[in-house]
Amino acid sequence: MLVDEKQIVIRLLLAFLVGALIGTERKIMHKPAGVRTHALVGLGAALFTIISIYGFLEFDGPPYYRTNMDPARVAAQIVVGVGFIGGGLIFKEENKVKGLTTAASIWLTAGLGTAIGVGMYLASLVATILGFLALRLNRLLKLPGDDEHYD
Repeated sequence: MLVDEKQIVIRLLLAFLVGALIGTERKIMHKPAGVRTHALVGLGAALFTIISIYGFLEFDGPPYYRTNMDPARVAAQIVVGVGFIGGGLIFKEENKVKGLTTAASIWLTAGLGTAIGVGMYLASLVATILGFLALRLNRLLKLPGDDEHYD
């Protein structure tokens, strides 16, 4: 299977842009992880996913053929690695938890980057829209809560 370099570039650009979009909302809300962090997480997740799909094609057939090669392993490790980053954003102050929504948005951004990395454009678009709406839900529904200061 040949690697379509144009398709890879499109996937990387889309993952970067989707991450930047989610990060822009977080930056506007003065949250600890903003545009750059989200853009990098989305881009990195897409890149790791692309590497897992296309980076080892030369080892797919003889004499390197292995039955234990599984590109999904990389995606699983993205979830773990980004969870570690997200955990660093969550902290407790008095009886309030801060950073939880931002950590979740980082996690979503990694998922979006992974989905874009495998070419799931429609699913990525829908998830981006829903994720952006989720970040604005309290304001859209005019729910009570100190959304300006706490996640």
